[in-house]
Amino acid sequence: MSAEGEQPTVPLRWENLRVLWDFVRPHRRVVGVGIVLGLGATAAALAMPLAVKRVLDTIGTGASMTGPVTLLLGLVVLGMITGLAQWVLLGRLAEHIVLDARTSLVRRFLHGTLGDVQRRTPGELVTRVTSDTVLLREAASSSAVQLVNGTVSLVGTVVLMAVLDVQLLLSTLVAIVVVGVLMAVLLPRIGVAQRRAQEAVGELGSTLEGGLRALRTVKASRAEERQTAQVVDRARESARHSIRAVWVTAAAWAVAGGGIQLAIIAILGIGAWRVEQGGLAVSTLVAFLLYAFNIVDPITTLTQTFTQLQSGVAAAARIRETEDIRIEDVHAGRALAATASDRPVLELRGVRLTYDGAAAPAVDDLDLVVPRRGHVALVGPSGAGKTSTFSLVLRFLPPDAGTLLLDGVPYDELSIDTVRSRIGYVEQETPLLAGTVRDNLLFRHPEADEAELWAALAAVRLDATVRALPQGLDTPVTATSLSGGERQRVALARAVVRTPQVLLLDEATAQLDGLTEVAIQEVIARVAAQGVVVTIAHRLSTVVDADAIVVMDGGRVRATGTHAELLEADEMYAELVAALRISTTVAADAGPVGL
Repeated sequence: MSAEGEQPTVPLRWENLRVLWDFVRPHRRVVGVGIVLGLGATAAALAMPLAVKRVLDTIGTGASMTGPVTLLLGLVVLGMITGLAQWVLLGRLAEHIVLDARTSLVRRFLHGTLGDVQRRTPGELVTRVTSDTVLLREAASSSAVQLVNGTVSLVGTVVLMAVLDVQLLLSTLVAIVVVGVLMAVLLPRIGVAQRRAQEAVGELGSTLEGGLRALRTVKASRAEERQTAQVVDRARESARHSIRAVWVTAAAWAVAGGGIQLAIIAILGIGAWRVEQGGLAVSTLVAFLLYAFNIVDPITTLTQTFTQLQSGVAAAARIRETEDIRIEDVHAGRALAATASDRPVLELRGVRLTYDGAAAPAVDDLDLVVPRRGHVALVGPSGAGKTSTFSLVLRFLPPDAGTLLLDGVPYDELSIDTVRSRIGYVEQETPLLAGTVRDNLLFRHPEADEAELWAALAAVRLDATVRALPQGLDTPVTATSLSGGERQRVALARAVVRTPQVLLLDEATAQLDGLTEVAIQEVIARVAAQGVVVTIAHRLSTVVDADAIVVMDGGRVRATGTHAELLEADEMYAELVAALRISTTVAADAGPVGL
C-alpha cells in the first residue's frame, strides 16, 4: 500500500460523478418516479407550518377550525403515503443497482482473460464484489433523489420563511452560510478516508485468503502468530482510516446540527422580543420556528447525500478500475465441421510466449506435434515451459509468434469455445468447486446422465467412497471428508465423464497411493486408446508408461522418444531419472521427474 500522502483522492467532479451515473442510467425512470414522490413529500412538509398558522389564526375569531384542521391532517397523510412509497421504491432500486454491479463484476472476472484476472489477487476481486458494491448502494440509488428533494426543500423553506418574516430569515441565513463553509471543508475528507479504508480491506482480504489457502503450511511452519499479525495489521490499517472517516463524519454532523440549533435559539429570542413589541404575530413566530426546525432536515439530507456521493464515487472508481480486464469472446471464429483423422490432433509451430515483465520467453520457437492417439508425457526442469505450453493449448494466453493448429486448422480461425470443447483439463491443484459432488462431476458436461457419472467415478475407483457419503452424489463437497488424493480423483472423473479428444493432465497422480495410481493409469490407458493424453509428468511411472516422452528445456523441445531411447540419447533426461536414485529397469516406481 502506498504512503498515506500518495493515496489517490476522488473529488466530486463531473467525470467522477459520471462513473457513478453509469450505474444509475439503466434505472433512470425509477429514479424519476422517486424524485416525483419525494417532491410530493417535500411539498406536504413545506405546507404544514402554514396550515398550523391557519389553525392558530382561527383561535379566538369564532371561525370554524374544520377546514384548517382537515387540511393539516390531509398534509400529514399525504406526507406519510409519499414517504412510504419513496422509501420502498428507493430501497428496491438500491438492491437492483447492487445486483447489477455484482453481476457485471462477476461476469467480467469469470469471462476475463486469465492473465488480466490473475494480475489482481483474489481477495482484491472479492472486495470489489462485496464491500465496494455496498458503498455504491445508497450513493447510486438515492443520492439523486435526495439531492433534488433536499435542494427543493431547502429553497422552499427559505422562500416561505422570507414570506413570513425577512428579519428572522437573515439571522437564519447567517447560520446556514457558516455551516455550509465548514461542511465544504469537511466533506471531501470523508471520501478520502473511506477510500483508504476500502483499499486496506482489499489487502486484508487478499492476505487472509492467502493464509487460509496455505493453512497447513502456516501451521507446519509455526507461523500462526506471524500470519495473524500480518492480517491484523491490515485490519488495523482499515480501522484507522474508518475511524478517521467516523471522526470527520461526526464533525460534519455536529457542525450542521449545532449550527442550526444555535440559529433556532437566536430566532426564538429575537422573535419573542418582536412579539412583545407587537411587531410579530405569535402564529407567525410559531410557523417560522417550525420552518427553522424543518430546515435541519434538508441540510441533513444534503450533508448525507454529499457524504454518500463521496463514498459512492470512491467505490465506483475502484469498480471501474476492473474495466481493463479484457473479456474473452469465446464464440468468435468457426467450429470444426469434422475430425480430420489423417492429421495430428494438435500442432505447435515456432510458438513463442513471453510474460509481461519477463526478461526471456517462457516458450521460444516451440515445435510440437501431438498425435491423435496415445499418451504423451512432458518432462523437464522447472521453468522449462511445460505449464506455459498447456496455457497456450487451452488458449488461456495468445502466443507472441507462431501457429497452433487443432485438427490441422489454425487456432486463429477457430472459436475459443470450439478449442476448449475438444480438450479436457485437470490442473495440478485440482480444485473442487462449491456445490455437491454431482455439481462437480457435471461441471464440464451438465447434460450427462447419472450412469455416466457413476461410470467416471468407478473408473477412478471412487464410486464406493461416494456411495458411502451421507447423500451420495448430492453431498456438498464442504461436508465431505475427501482426502487430497480423493479430491484429485473427483477432478479427474470430472474430466472423463465423457472422453475428450485431448486430455491434459498436470500430473493427475501426484497425491495418489500406489493402488489408486494403478486405477488412474488404467483411465489414462483407456482415454489414450480413443484420444490422446498429454501429461506434465512428475512421476517416473507416468513417464515410462507413455508412448512418447517430450523433454523440454528453455521453452523448447530438447528431445523426443521413449523412456529407453531417451536414457541412451539425452543426457538431461538421464540426469532427471538418475537424480531420483531409481533403477531405470524398474518401470513401476514413482517419484518426481520434473516440475
